[in-house]
Amino acid sequence: MISNSLGAMPRGVYDRVREYAESWATRGVRAWEESWWDLASTVGDKVAALIGAPAGSVSLHQNVTTTQAVITSCFDFSGPRNKVVLVDLEFPSILYFYQEQQARGARIEIVRNTDGIHIPPEKLLAAIDERTLLVPISMVLFRSATILDARAIIERAHHVGAHVVLDVFQATGTVPVDVTALQTDFAVGGVLKWLCGGPGVAYLYVRPDLRPKLAPRFTGWFAHKRPFDFEVGPMDRRDDSFRFLGGTTQIPAFYACEPGLDIIREVGVERIREKSIRQTARLIAGAKARGWRVNTPADPAERGGTVSIECPRAAEVMRELLARDVLVDYRPKAGIRLSPHFYNRDEEIDFALEQIADILATRAWERHAVAAAH
Repeated sequence: MISNSLGAMPRGVYDRVREYAESWATRGVRAWEESWWDLASTVGDKVAALIGAPAGSVSLHQNVTTTQAVITSCFDFSGPRNKVVLVDLEFPSILYFYQEQQARGARIEIVRNTDGIHIPPEKLLAAIDERTLLVPISMVLFRSATILDARAIIERAHHVGAHVVLDVFQATGTVPVDVTALQTDFAVGGVLKWLCGGPGVAYLYVRPDLRPKLAPRFTGWFAHKRPFDFEVGPMDRRDDSFRFLGGTTQIPAFYACEPGLDIIREVGVERIREKSIRQTARLIAGAKARGWRVNTPADPAERGGTVSIECPRAAEVMRELLARDVLVDYRPKAGIRLSPHFYNRDEEIDFALEQIADILATRAWERHAVAAAH
C-alpha cells in the first residue's frame, strides 16, 4: 500500500525491458530510427489520454523538477510581474527549486497551512494578484492527500493574468484529471506512483494555444526542428511537444512504464477512484477506532488516495511494518502513509491496521528506535 510513492510493478515490465535490451543488442544504433525516437511521442500520448489532454501535447522528462525548470526558463522574472505563489504543504523539491529562482528576480510568497492538512482557500486565492507570474500548485497534497480546488485556483490566476503549473503527480491514476476542462496552462507529474510506471519518466503538458508563445531556454537537440543536421546556428524550435525537450531521452524508462499506463487505462480511473474512496474510508474508520490521529480529510470529495495515520512512534512503527512486508512509508508532520490501489484487497487494509496495533502493543517498534534516531 505504497502507491503514493512507488506503484506495484506490472508483470509486463519484464517483457518490455527485455524487448528494449533485445533492440539494443540486435539493432544497435538503428533502433533510434526504427523505434526509440518515436517513443517520446507514443508514451506521451498514453499519458495525455489519462489526464484529459489532446494527443501531441505532452512531453516526457526525467523528473518533475526538470519540468519546472523547463517551464520557468520560458519566463522572465525581471519585470513587475515576478511573483510566484506556493503553499507550504508542497513537495519540498518544488519549494527548493522556486526559492532558488529568487536569484533570477522571482519574488516568493508561501501560503501557510492551518492544521497540517488544509490550505485556507481564501488565503491562497488572495495571494494570487496582478503581480503574480506563476502558481505552481499540487492538485493533491503529498502529505495529507488533500485535494485542492484546482478550478478555483486556475480561474483566479487567469483573472489576474497569471499562469498555473498544476502538479497532478498524486492525482493521476487514482483521482480523475482533465487538464483540458480545467484549462490549466501547464500540468506536470510522473509515472512511478499511481501509474505503476517505475522511476525515470515525468511528463509536462502545455496548453496547445500557449505552446507557440513559449521559447524555453532550458533546451537541447531533441527540441530542434532538424536535430540530425547538427547545426551550430541559433535554436530553431519544433512546433510540437518536442519543443520542450532537452537532450537525449531516457529510452529504458519509456519501455518500462508502458505496461502500467496500459493497465490504468484498461481498469479506468473512475473505477479506481470509486474503490479508493471506499478503502480510504475503511482505513480512516479503523485508525480512529483505535484512537490514532488521521492527517487526511474525512470528506471523500477533499481526499486523494492516501491516508496519513499519526500513531505513537510512527517512524519506528513504519520500519517494523516494512520488516513484516507491509509496504508503507512515513513522512514527518503526516505519519504513516497508506495508499491502497485497485489491486489491494480489503483484507490487506485490515491486516495493515492490525499490524500497527500489534507493533504498538508488543513494543516491537523499539528495535528500530536507534535507527530512527540516526
